[in-house]
Amino acid sequence: MGKGKYEESSSDEEVNSSSDVVEASSDEEVESSSDEVEALSDDVESSEDESSSDNEKVEESDSSEDEVAPRNTVGDIPLVEWHKDEEHIGYDIKGRKIKKQPRKDKLASFIEGADDPKNWRKIYDEYNDEEIELTKDEIKIIQRVISGRTPHAEVNPYEDYVDWFEYEDKGHPLSNAPEPKRRFIPSKWEQKRVANLVRKIRAGLIKVSDQNKEEEHNVYSLWTDDTDSVENKKRGGYVPAPKPKLPGHEEAYNPPVEYIPTAEEINSYELMYEEDRPKFIPRRYLNYRSVPAYDKGVKESFDRCLDQYLCPRTRKKRINIDPESLKPKLPSRKDLRPYPTTCYLEYRGHMGPVNCISVDPSGQWLASGSTDGTARVWEIETGRCLKIWEVGEVARQICWNPSPDRPILAVVLEYDVLLLNSGMGDIDIQTKMKELLHISEPGATEDAGDSKSAVTWIQHEKHDGIRMKHFKAVSSIEWHFKGDYFTTVVPSGDSKAILLHQLSKKHSETPFRKLGIPVTAVFHPSKKKFFVATKKFVHVYDLSKVEKIQKLETGVREISSISIHPGGENIIVGSKEGKMCWFDLELSTRPYKTLKVHSKDITRVTFHRTYPLFASASDDCTAYVFHSTVYSDLNQNPLIVPLEILRGHKPEHGRGVLDCKYHPRQPWLFTAGADSIIKLYCH
Repeated sequence: MGKGKYEESSSDEEVNSSSDVVEASSDEEVESSSDEVEALSDDVESSEDESSSDNEKVEESDSSEDEVAPRNTVGDIPLVEWHKDEEHIGYDIKGRKIKKQPRKDKLASFIEGADDPKNWRKIYDEYNDEEIELTKDEIKIIQRVISGRTPHAEVNPYEDYVDWFEYEDKGHPLSNAPEPKRRFIPSKWEQKRVANLVRKIRAGLIKVSDQNKEEEHNVYSLWTDDTDSVENKKRGGYVPAPKPKLPGHEEAYNPPVEYIPTAEEINSYELMYEEDRPKFIPRRYLNYRSVPAYDKGVKESFDRCLDQYLCPRTRKKRINIDPESLKPKLPSRKDLRPYPTTCYLEYRGHMGPVNCISVDPSGQWLASGSTDGTARVWEIETGRCLKIWEVGEVARQICWNPSPDRPILAVVLEYDVLLLNSGMGDIDIQTKMKELLHISEPGATEDAGDSKSAVTWIQHEKHDGIRMKHFKAVSSIEWHFKGDYFTTVVPSGDSKAILLHQLSKKHSETPFRKLGIPVTAVFHPSKKKFFVATKKFVHVYDLSKVEKIQKLETGVREISSISIHPGGENIIVGSKEGKMCWFDLELSTRPYKTLKVHSKDITRVTFHRTYPLFASASDDCTAYVFHSTVYSDLNQNPLIVPLEILRGHKPEHGRGVLDCKYHPRQPWLFTAGADSIIKLYCH
């Protein structure tokens, strides 16, 4: 095939270069190239003389451009549309028409291209209507451009830098200005910038990521089927939308005989559960027109829509965990001994429920108060009743003075508080007690803004003690650890609800205002702090400043009792719904632990003074014993371990265990029940 007008104007050098290529090829390529040269020579001879002479002039020109100017001079126009009905495609530089080449059918072009080994080098120039054969150098240039390299191999883009300035043997540098001072001292602005970045990194505002770690991409295919891909595993196991089951042979309108069930099989389907019953029963029809409409089509389409709409698209992975491993690892009860386990002694003598008990600081005597109108003192080791006071009213609470030099009992009646001399101690102590419990003239404490006295101190002649008359009923009493001060609680909503008394001066005062309705109040075991429990909150006061410093939120329905740890930084609160809350004052104002231990109201909670034990008593006739270790390390939480459930009291009128107290020196627990019995539990 001829090369067209463009190759008619090729120079002798190009012919020589093509001949070199022919020599380097195989024998078949030599023969094919010789045929092309002969065809090229015939085309050259048949062309016009003027065009060949013009092309030779163009070839012999001294132009710096390597490429030959195009023959067609019509410009950038749509040749196919404008010249589709013409016999020419444009005009040359002389204005003569350039005729179109005869078109070949695709079959002839394919056969010719298959026989020509150089057909892959040829490209069609639509603008000049000719085929161009690329040389080896042009192919190399195209390959280098495709691979991203420079077109010409002789060009080195990484040549060494040529320094055009010479600095050797020069008298002066390019600039004679002196070096600035900032080049020799650290930059303060860079220092401030680095310090700001370090501050933000420490505060967590800037997160330093590992540069070697690949960035995680959150882009994923929504409807992909590859559920085990890396992207799906990062998202927690993606589940694609469920696909409907494709129909099988049984859904055909004329299924094979083996797919059609018999009448017995159809009757057996009725006896199956609906979820086990086949969804479709095959039937045979003579033709496709006899097939009726599917009666469950709408319902299944609706269910399909629900599946796609309501599918959570997540795969819930079930983790096989041993239930025993979820339990907290607690120490063995054998390692936590001693603690009370069995009933060792019973104190009998009261004729009614024993409301309250209290243990002497020496651990030798036990005091109790009952609804039978008596207060008694017992010897702990023998169970012998030493003394009985006929108080004539229900003893609501009894409390022994914590000072060993003051063997005084405080008994709470309805509206009165009796301070009684227990008679324990030597002659000197008894002489001091008589002087301390003697009042020459009745004294009263006046409340500011109210003419009615809050407390009246009078001498009790019958029992040789002091009788303190309150304006309302008293619910509880608690001594200060030094033994001179004590507090009484009057459950009312006014400012006289909490009263502080000083025994040595026979003086009472009401320092707290607007407390609500208090339930009980206790002193801190070592600091000047005061705890007041209302129905739902525990208020902590500083006695030196007489101001509230903390408010604890229990979250229970109603508080019944509180107790302070001997360390002073932990509190347990019992409620009337059977819950017990442990507070860490240095941790939070909310409970650290909430224990649901009893089925009925908790009547009393108490700590042991020396052993890591605390207990709770309830109306369900049980007392729970717990181990509690409070660590000095603030990073370690307290250890709470349930140890024993003490049973033995019988219920009376819906009441069970009404009070419980620990022995001050031994791991013994005393319980007072509504069955008028006091029990001692030992290890």
